[in-house]
Amino acid sequence: MPSDVRVGDVVQMRKAHPCGSDQWRVYRIGADIGIQCLGCGRRVLLVRRQFERAVKKWLHRATASELPSDQG
Repeated sequence: MPSDVRVGDVVQMRKAHPCGSDQWRVYRIGADIGIQCLGCGRRVLLVRRQFERAVKKWLHRATASELPSDQG
């Protein structure tokens, strides 16, 4: 599994969320990976290793133009 995770990536997880959706968008990168359910909007933090094991496939990779800018 590629460890090149970017904010904005959409992934399909191995197990479905209780709302029925298995698609999640990455919103935070660090020691933990923050993901948001695309079905109900629930946010979850996973340890990077747990995230990499739980991902089934990448549905959409964020491009440079989709990345949030750090301009304040």
